[in-house]
Amino acid sequence: MKTNLITREGYDKLKEELDFLWKEERPEVTKKVTWAASLGDRSENADYQYNKKRLREIDRRVRYLRKRLEQVQVVDYSPQQDGKVFFGAWVEIENEDGEVKTFRIVGPDEIYGRNDYISIDSPMARALLKKEVDDEFEVNTPAGKKEWFVNAIRYQ
Repeated sequence: MKTNLITREGYDKLKEELDFLWKEERPEVTKKVTWAASLGDRSENADYQYNKKRLREIDRRVRYLRKRLEQVQVVDYSPQQDGKVFFGAWVEIENEDGEVKTFRIVGPDEIYGRNDYISIDSPMARALLKKEVDDEFEVNTPAGKKEWFVNAIRYQ
């Protein structure tokens, strides 16, 4: 089960994608399908087949985005969050070996294409919630338990 939380930036990005698909890409692909269909035999018409497939992909994504945007709850920054790790925080952590990682805790819809974002549903994020700078915490991994230390917390 995915958490229905999203940052303001993530919500705006999904809304922007929906608007682009619906208002720009879909009308353009529809024109191509209409043009290709007017050429006659559709069974061997690559333009028609490809663009018809693309139209179905766009429609599927548009349906998903509309439904998802209704379900998600936007979480904005609050000054009460300062000093502790909550949703939307940028966190720098370090392990005993000196390995340092920096990432932002966001909703599951925001992590794709970003190496510096982790989902609130991940074990690392769950272990980090409500921690403060200099706190130590453990995360269960397939290789066993790992200890980490919180070096820094910031919000945009």
